[in-house]
Amino acid sequence: MKTLLKSFVNGILTIVPIILVIFVIYKTFLFLDGLLGNTLRPYLKDDYIPGIGLLTTIVLITLLGWLSTKFVTGSIIKLIDKLLERIPVVKTIYSVIKDTVQSFLGEKKSFSKVALVVIPGTEMRSMGFITSEQLEDFYSPLKDHVAVYVPQTFQVAGFTFLIPKEQVEIIDVKPEDAMKFILSGGMTSTSKVNGK
Repeated sequence: MKTLLKSFVNGILTIVPIILVIFVIYKTFLFLDGLLGNTLRPYLKDDYIPGIGLLTTIVLITLLGWLSTKFVTGSIIKLIDKLLERIPVVKTIYSVIKDTVQSFLGEKKSFSKVALVVIPGTEMRSMGFITSEQLEDFYSPLKDHVAVYVPQTFQVAGFTFLIPKEQVEIIDVKPEDAMKFILSGGMTSTSKVNGK
């Protein structure tokens, strides 16, 4: 009986992560395919092939990226950008989304430096990511501080702390490994922390 129970638990540990990954990939595929797929489906009817919406989305994004570097279309995109940054409420939402996307995909990537932060009054440390080292532009008394984003375990939400630079230790850990470590509550450790 003990052997059967152990085999059952091992089966769950093996199959559940695989099923969850397949499910997430499948749902992501359906979502991305549906972005333009739902628009194309009435025109293609019986000729519609699953994945054509995703392929069209990728081609369209690539085309828009290429057009944004050209003079005329680039000017139009810059004009739309400036317009969105002037509309009340819309400008806040737009700037947050734009800055977040650029922090992950742009030239100046945030989340590229992993930091250990000492929790005041304790010997405990929290792991996070340096998101800004130029806080004096935001508020001049914070010129000796950095912004550290500390994600919460088992979710994407987190906290942004403004911490004096001398209290932040940059550690030599890949950002992906640090994110896995934090989000899993320390259960996933794919690389050793080489901090002091």
